[in-house]
Amino acid sequence: MRRRARRGNRHRTTRGYVQAGGGKRYDCAMPTTQARIASLYRYPVKGLSPERLPGTVLHAGRTVPADRLYAIENGPSGFDAAAPAYFPKQRFLMLMRNERLAGLDTQFDEASHTLVVRHDGRDAARGDLRTQDGRRAIEDFFARFCADELRGPPRVLHAPGHSFSDVARKVVSIINLASVAAVEALVGAPVDPLRFRANVYVEGWPAWSELERVGDVLAIGTHARLKVVKRIERCAATNVAPGTGIRDLGIPHTLLRALGHTDCGIYAEVIAPGPVAPGDHVTVAAKD
Repeated sequence: MRRRARRGNRHRTTRGYVQAGGGKRYDCAMPTTQARIASLYRYPVKGLSPERLPGTVLHAGRTVPADRLYAIENGPSGFDAAAPAYFPKQRFLMLMRNERLAGLDTQFDEASHTLVVRHDGRDAARGDLRTQDGRRAIEDFFARFCADELRGPPRVLHAPGHSFSDVARKVVSIINLASVAAVEALVGAPVDPLRFRANVYVEGWPAWSELERVGDVLAIGTHARLKVVKRIERCAATNVAPGTGIRDLGIPHTLLRALGHTDCGIYAEVIAPGPVAPGDHVTVAAKD
């Protein structure tokens, strides 16, 4: 359930503006020039390193291909690969609680499904996640690396066509880089956009305008169409610095105090397939 802000600090919109406590307003009118994709990412293993993409093909009703394809179970979760279902992220190793994961450098090869884990500048584990021996090599590493945070033996999970997303719907996550810049101003420190672990980073939208896009259909490139279905409520994972695993900011708390909510970014469902790549224009095609 979304937390309600106190009356004097409530987030509201009026004639194209988002107004926060203290009279601060952000212009939310959509720009006259087209926005575009600045970068694309996927996260092959939930909670581990991002993979920057030169481009990809979106399919209707699916996530970005190979996004959250695997997860590492933190103790028995009840996940059944024969009948995969959504489980909350707390069942897996993830940055909200296991910030040390951000200090790892992991690389996933989609052709071989081989995961390489680097720690302190050296290869610490390697395994083909399709094989029992390969999964065991990765599981043994995390059993040591996260020993004091485990609720049971870690286990690599996978099911064909399943994504271990933070939400039950198959969605693409989108971050507005101008909103990240606004977050920087609020926290008074640089904010790496990768803290938000989005698939699509957009430049050219005014800060916070994406929050008003729920119900809109976005046209990306020539063919792809995505319907915005939900604002993203941020959790403590955004407090963790990518690459170090240090909790050095308080982003959700700062957003709640300044804006009356913890939202930054949007989820969208792919309703028409097509290729997408950095540089592609992003426009509002329609609204229900």
